[in-house]
Amino acid sequence: MTKPFDVSAVGYVKRVVIGNTDPEKTVNEEDIEKQRQLLNRCLSDSPRGRIIGQEKNFYLLNIGEHQVVMQYIVYHVGFARRPVWLED
Repeated sequence: MTKPFDVSAVGYVKRVVIGNTDPEKTVNEEDIEKQRQLLNRCLSDSPRGRIIGQEKNFYLLNIGEHQVVMQYIVYHVGFARRPVWLED
């Protein structure tokens, strides 16, 4: 059985974006996969992080007569301390 997570123990929060945050620039599948790998590493490596919040955002773009929806999600991952392997 795992110990309950105490939010007061969070000393560092990493904001991990999955998806495209800039409507002027497209993100390819390889970049999205790198974003996913970072999130998975944050949740599995030591010190192990926990998701403490989420942001869900989207853009509505008009391209000619067509309307396109671009969306992304941001995970806030809390750690007891800043991981040494984590780059800013």
